[in-house]
Amino acid sequence: MSEQPTDLRETVRRRYAAAAVKVTDGLSACCGPEPVEADENFGSTLYAADERDALPAGAVAASLGCGNPTAVAELRAGERVLDLGSGGGIDVLLSARRVGPTGKAYGLDMTDEMLALALANAEKAGTTNVEFLKGTIEAIPLPANTIDVVISNCVINLSTDKPAVFAETFRVLKPGGRVGLVDVVADDALTPDQRAERGDHVGCIAGALSFTEYRQGLEAAGFTGVEITPTHPVADGMVSAIVRATKPETTAAPLATAGVADVRCGVNACCTLAETPRDPALTVTEARTASGCGCQN
Repeated sequence: MSEQPTDLRETVRRRYAAAAVKVTDGLSACCGPEPVEADENFGSTLYAADERDALPAGAVAASLGCGNPTAVAELRAGERVLDLGSGGGIDVLLSARRVGPTGKAYGLDMTDEMLALALANAEKAGTTNVEFLKGTIEAIPLPANTIDVVISNCVINLSTDKPAVFAETFRVLKPGGRVGLVDVVADDALTPDQRAERGDHVGCIAGALSFTEYRQGLEAAGFTGVEITPTHPVADGMVSAIVRATKPETTAAPLATAGVADVRCGVNACCTLAETPRDPALTVTEARTASGCGCQN
């Protein structure tokens, strides 16, 4: 029997908490921290040597991703960037350097141990234009229309509610904002059971979407210009891929044509993948809770 979503989330939390503790303990050892992931398809070896050398050892050692989203997001000076599942902070620190002192980089993570490690790494790096937030990627604790770029490094595949992740990503992005992330993606021919045979959920394999599912999920949330580009294999029929998409400058039309708005629920397009809160200061979940309305079909 498969694990329930709450059980899977706790399994993921424990795995990353243990990784953070390992790195933190290693920082106090004479030889420094060892990388928490030895597989060549994941971890700090996917970053350029000059990037690794410019960061605190704790940020590099805690890297568990399947790529380098800061290299594909085309970050520009002055932009506000959000990293979903920021871990030890490697992508937040690199993003902060790219957007410069007039920009800002946010990191979102649900694991206290990783957040503590990320804060320590930011302090060691002397980086001041960063902020780390505690929360889940299914309910981002930021207002709507405030972020220029959302990045993520092999984290969305860990979520058990990917439509919520896509909807929340769309909500916090400014009109014209963009997504530039890396994630594990499966061949369309692989069934969920076949993906599970190739690795577990916390190992970024079992929970991966197929190419078609990923594209459809982003488009259902309202994104346009979706591009999914494979980079390297991570398992049989599964690859690390660069994912890009854009939030349209005008987003009212898709919601108006949905035809399922329910004002009682405090959200537009209630019960669809593209729903957004009527109050932009709230998440979809908060809007529903405040109005006492669930999703009713």
